[in-house]
Amino acid sequence: MRDYNSVGQRLAHGWRLAGRPEAAAEVIREFIRPAVRAVPGAIAARLKPCSVLLPARLDGPDVVSRWVETEAALEITAASEGIDAHDLALELLVCVGQALWATTSAAERAAWLRLLRAEIDARVAGEIDEEALAEKRRLLSSPAAASSRRRLEAYARTAFAGTVAEYIHCLWHDVTVREGPRHLPARWLRERLQMLARWFPPGRGYRLWAG
Repeated sequence: MRDYNSVGQRLAHGWRLAGRPEAAAEVIREFIRPAVRAVPGAIAARLKPCSVLLPARLDGPDVVSRWVETEAALEITAASEGIDAHDLALELLVCVGQALWATTSAAERAAWLRLLRAEIDARVAGEIDEEALAEKRRLLSSPAAASSRRRLEAYARTAFAGTVAEYIHCLWHDVTVREGPRHLPARWLRERLQMLARWFPPGRGYRLWAG
């Protein structure tokens, strides 16, 4: 019988695969492990020790990942059935970004909001991913919505999580910048990634930009 609490289930940063992962061993080896290794140590240090669970599915068909913080650990769960292996790793990284937002200081949040405000003032319509795009459109749907602190917080949190995932994604391997009105223009993407690189420098052997 395979021991799922063995050394083979350990990940970088002291994180571990918990329970009995239902993702294929190749998916864990080629996608989950490299994605976790790319997480900067400064990010891992902000978070509690992380347990990653990879069941086939979660409670509902529309739920593909979630995270919860206990007294001892951060538990990230991502459904592995019917999802591309690369997308599975990105779901894990988005959860990392969501958990990281909860650790940000008042100064960091203020700096992040200033950057988002600069994008909005520059009439940047696109976003880092579909979830952030939806939150941005809700925020800008009316003057009343635009003045809502709750909507601004939801947008800032979602955009931050997606950007953290993309930052780690860029450290993990070369990434092609997506173009089009729904996507964040390269200039503004660079601004976000450089901000995160200042706060959470890449680990040894990783770099944000090639060359």
